[in-house]
Amino acid sequence: MQLYHRVLGEGKPLIILHGLFGSSDNWLSVGKVLAEKYKVFLVDQRNHGQSPHSDEFNYTVMADDLQGFIDQQGIMEPDILGHSMGGKTAMKFAIKYPELWQKLIVVDIGPKYYPVHHRTILDGLASIDLTSVASRGEADKQLANYVPHPGVRQFLLKNLARNENGFQWKINLPVIDRNIEIIGEALTDTYATDKDVLFIRGALSDYISDSDNTLIKTIFPSSSIATVDGAGHWVHAEKPQELLQLVLNFLT
Repeated sequence: MQLYHRVLGEGKPLIILHGLFGSSDNWLSVGKVLAEKYKVFLVDQRNHGQSPHSDEFNYTVMADDLQGFIDQQGIMEPDILGHSMGGKTAMKFAIKYPELWQKLIVVDIGPKYYPVHHRTILDGLASIDLTSVASRGEADKQLANYVPHPGVRQFLLKNLARNENGFQWKINLPVIDRNIEIIGEALTDTYATDKDVLFIRGALSDYISDSDNTLIKTIFPSSSIATVDGAGHWVHAEKPQELLQLVLNFLT
């Protein structure tokens, strides 16, 4: 699969993977800062952004997508950063292809199982009648019946694209809906890597708790966990400077 991507800067390669319902756009501001020191690859994962759609949607194929991308681009020993779903993809890739990367940063996700908690969002997106919506404002009003937070709606509606008939989804909404249980699955690999791994969590997020340390250390013995005060799950959007400092300190 040929994944859509953006390239910023020059230097040592750093690949960034977005989360569920996201795209490479979400990391553009952070990527521009990191591009002052690194060659940054902002990648749209399958069924997201401008990358191809597929009925297959799980962490094994997404890890293989990343391996294929690295091979296609001729990237040598990149560092990898993944947020949420992108972090799970990165962890799966790191275990499956331990020789293809140097350092790993996982933002606000652990290797454990997560129960489905996006059902309201999926129902809200599905409720928008794209045949009658004339503007993003109208779509926002419909989505507000399910998603009250304006910032979350703004993030989700970035997935709307205009076409000759009005609007269409850039995300593969039916496939994501059918496979939403898989997105929360645990990393079941028994192999462990002793390479350097940094987990970054938001202090206001419940995605990584202190009780997860044992599982994280079992799979990633040389890992460390940093907490960003005042940040929830969207650490890069809520506290970008604090995130950047942690990332740069770890990579250098």
